[in-house]
Amino acid sequence: MSETHVGELVDLLELERLEDNLFRGQSRDIGTRFVFGGQVLGQALSAAQRTVDPKREAHSLHAYFLRAGDINAPIVYNVERTRDGGAFSSRRVVAIQHGQPILNGSISFQEPETGYEHQMTMPEVPAPEDIEPMHAMNAEQVAKLPEKTQRWLGINGPFEFRHVWPRDEMRPAKRPPYQHIWFRLTAPIEDTLALHQALLAYASDFHLIGTATLPHGISYLTRNMQMASLDHALWFHRPFRIDEWLLYSFDSPTSQGARGLARGMIYTRDGRLVASTAQEGLIRVRPD
Repeated sequence: MSETHVGELVDLLELERLEDNLFRGQSRDIGTRFVFGGQVLGQALSAAQRTVDPKREAHSLHAYFLRAGDINAPIVYNVERTRDGGAFSSRRVVAIQHGQPILNGSISFQEPETGYEHQMTMPEVPAPEDIEPMHAMNAEQVAKLPEKTQRWLGINGPFEFRHVWPRDEMRPAKRPPYQHIWFRLTAPIEDTLALHQALLAYASDFHLIGTATLPHGISYLTRNMQMASLDHALWFHRPFRIDEWLLYSFDSPTSQGARGLARGMIYTRDGRLVASTAQEGLIRVRPD
């Protein structure tokens, strides 16, 4: 089944071209109430990639989530060709549903160049083979959850995650605001950097804002908890394959005003830093 799910995800990023700068994408119901934010990020990047010289690679993406996406309606992506310079290209992308923007993003591309290099060292963590795969919740726990959440937890998705420090999302204990998670696509895909980047944009939304909940002993399953991504930044540093193990290293420096800030660094298993992320998200306890 993993190849089927991976194929569905790749197809999800293959947008329908309506006009030179206008694209339409469908949504995949993964059991969430609204469209998964990572899906809109990946599709927005895919739309922008199709308006740029293929020799130019995405190096940064900055986006604001403006409205929750309707899982049952298509999303139209309007790409503005802001600038094509000697080495860089800039694109502005607006994702639209029901006549209203749900995401506003800017993406920058660059022709590959050589220059000075340095990077932060990858944390010392166990290899993914030495970590137990994620276990499904037992039937009694699942029965207490809303139907949508049950489907979200029950789907054997296109990505595999292995947590260095697993926690019980139903009964989360308080702990420091950082975590490390290995992840990879569960089946091999073609060797096209643009596709791997779009899939990483999709996956980069997993677990990021959740890092800001760790010191408070709460999770997305906590009663009366409202959580949503507000913005997202992603920088690509070096080539990678998303169908090979990558380490996502998270930390959350602050949480306040019903918002939490989280950051991430993504490494290959041999220690190359290939991408960095940052996100602020809503973390609000709603009254009964």
